[in-house]
Amino acid sequence: MEDATWQAEQFERQRPRLQAVAYRMLGSLSEAEDAVQEAWLRLSRSGDEAINNLGGWLTTVVGRVCIDMLRARQARREDFVGTWLPEPIVSAEDGDGPEQQTVLADSVGLALLVVLETLTPSERLAFVLHDMFAVPFEEIAPIVDRTPAAARQLASRARRRVRGAPTVPDPDLAAQRKVVAAFLAAARAGDFDALVAVLDPDVVFRVDTGSRTRLMPTLLTGSADVAQHTAIQGPRFARHCQPALVNGTAGIVARTSTGVIAVAGLTVRDGRIATIDLILDPDKLHRLVLAD
Repeated sequence: MEDATWQAEQFERQRPRLQAVAYRMLGSLSEAEDAVQEAWLRLSRSGDEAINNLGGWLTTVVGRVCIDMLRARQARREDFVGTWLPEPIVSAEDGDGPEQQTVLADSVGLALLVVLETLTPSERLAFVLHDMFAVPFEEIAPIVDRTPAAARQLASRARRRVRGAPTVPDPDLAAQRKVVAAFLAAARAGDFDALVAVLDPDVVFRVDTGSRTRLMPTLLTGSADVAQHTAIQGPRFARHCQPALVNGTAGIVARTSTGVIAVAGLTVRDGRIATIDLILDPDKLHRLVLAD
């Protein structure tokens, strides 16, 4: 009994890190919870197996579980039409205290998760574990059944893909909020010129409608097309919107009397909006928990 209690206590200490690894691997809070739970089940069944480094052992298990889940997801998505976006993490827009800053420092934006979704499962694992959690390639290699040198190459390929996309926002959160406020004001007014002014010329607008009937485009690029669409739809839709923190950056949440109907993550770079990731998938919104 004492050994089981100690094991459970040690696992709970590891849980936040394991959850963070799994979310970055899967882009889904619910699937991340499933992966971490599977790690606990395997640990509880390990019996007398000698585990010298519990944290490393659990990270290996979660990594392998996530790879299997990503491969299964890819197989299910062969007939998927449209854009898939991650499950968002949404919190109150106000608040700049130490706890809030800790959340921001440990966050990962939706735009980055979208790029990670384009990687192979092995590339994603190598990048997430090494670049985000400083796991040595010697420990990553057996998880992906490669040599350390090959694991390094996987992370290098992933890194090039990430660097080639607008995933890192301006560091000043207050400045991000001003840009998002200007975007919302222009959207409410249906002001095409004001929208163009706040959008990056090469802005990417992605929409995840889930299983809903697609009454809007799931991908738009360029400030003119995005501004035109927003100017038409904005006055009706934006009246339900309010600022929020979405995955640690300035974003938008839309609510009606029935609850949350949309979440938008925005990447503000050089004072303009470079990406907009709009989540309308009711399954993801239904699971959404707004943190205070």
